Amino acid sequence: MKKYILNLLLLTLFSGNLAASNLKSIRDFGVDPHNSAALNKINLQKAIDWASETGSGLSVDPTDDPYPVDGGLILKKNVSLIGVNGPTPRGTVHPTKRQPVGSVFMITDRNNAFITVESGTQIKGIQFWYPEQTINDPNAIIPYPATIQTSKTSMTQGVYLSCLTFYGEYLAMDFDAARKYPCELMTFEHCYGYPLSGEFIRMNYCYDVPRILHCHVNPSVQRFFRGGFSKSVVDAVIAKKTFAYSINNTDNAQIMDLFTFGTYGGILLDGESYGQMTNFNFDCVSVGIYKKGNNTKNRNWQIAQGSIIANCGDKVQNVHPIIIEGEGHTSLSNVEAFSGGNGALTTVPENQSWDYMLIKGDQRLTVTIFGSRMRNYVSDTPITIENKSAVIQAVACIDKNENLYNYIYPSNK
Repeated sequence: MKKYILNLLLLTLFSGNLAASNLKSIRDFGVDPHNSAALNKINLQKAIDWASETGSGLSVDPTDDPYPVDGGLILKKNVSLIGVNGPTPRGTVHPTKRQPVGSVFMITDRNNAFITVESGTQIKGIQFWYPEQTINDPNAIIPYPATIQTSKTSMTQGVYLSCLTFYGEYLAMDFDAARKYPCELMTFEHCYGYPLSGEFIRMNYCYDVPRILHCHVNPSVQRFFRGGFSKSVVDAVIAKKTFAYSINNTDNAQIMDLFTFGTYGGILLDGESYGQMTNFNFDCVSVGIYKKGNNTKNRNWQIAQGSIIANCGDKVQNVHPIIIEGEGHTSLSNVEAFSGGNGALTTVPENQSWDYMLIKGDQRLTVTIFGSRMRNYVSDTPITIENKSAVIQAVACIDKNENLYNYIYPSNK
């Protein structure tokens, strides 16, 4: 038995070393921290073209100075682009310079998305740094194209994006595909950033079980080497009225462990989407969850184990932890909401939300709520009903007065 375990350990170690040795360094193709961004883009594309033929992996070797690279790269089919970093939610730090170190791409291209991914590709363990992006002046925000985007000219299937950190991006990951070229089986996990458009991951026409897992949006992502974004910049991001995560035309999305701070919206579950979401925190938003639905068959979301702090925006009447409209069903379990002040951004004067949930529209929809705490809202009741066709039941919830809240609408019909 001991001999078997020893052989297994040796095989594991050998396999790991073999896998590492099969990664070819991008520096072998002439990608160098001291090159121009234009030259590095040409050389990195040559490396990708080479790797695509065999399904090889490219190593982004760590350096003390980041690699300057222009945008417009195409991560062609079968290629893995692998760095050494896990997610770095406060930034890696050079010992003497105000910059990150490790596997870092430095981006200044204002005209092109940095990298477009095709099928069967992987990006892992890399930091993306926009050094010219402001951290203090909302009028100087640079609207960079997306850092990573799906192909706009071919159907993309099977993309794995893991352990990525973004510093100063405007739109991190754009999977807003064309209907003619939808994407499938996307996985986003352990990704960190603070997009100055307010959009971290957006997804449209992404069929067949996409996954967003363990992702974190926070304005302090550059704290260790540059500092956090100023209050005025965070306010400007919120004023864009966008959502950190948005999903539409998507089948059975799987969402787990999401966080956002200082964006207008947490997540938009648009009219042509359905799936499950659990374990989330949407902090300092105007709207936490906005769920829509365009039919009664499968425009349904099961949502559980989450917390929403809705406290910012133009006025308290527009601050809602949850908004539901359209058709379909929404099931919420153990989803609490509370509010308060926060010095990192401008909150509404009341430091509260208007309600716990707003029900909009005029089409029949159904909502069930179980075991949810509702507090720090201005309205007399936690649920605002503008849709008289809605069917709602809340069971074993707690209202702002810490009283048991059970509710049926229409009443006992």
